[in-house]
Amino acid sequence: MILDVVILGPDRSLFEGRASRVICPGEQGVFEIGPFHRPLVSRLFPGAVIVDDKSLPIHRGVVKVEKNRVTALVEPV
Repeated sequence: MILDVVILGPDRSLFEGRASRVICPGEQGVFEIGPFHRPLVSRLFPGAVIVDDKSLPIHRGVVKVEKNRVTALVEPV
């Protein structure tokens, strides 16, 4: 199974596509999102959002996971 991923910055899309995993810097530590992940909303802290092998450095943001769809609103570095 594959995730539909959308990562948006304040003025442009940083990533839109499909991925097998997304790794995020959450408020309680780094966590991985894979197919069939439970629904989740989390703040994102400084670090990098990693979509498969693509790294997107961020200052902060928020991520929502629902039904194999990952949507993140971020402030890129």
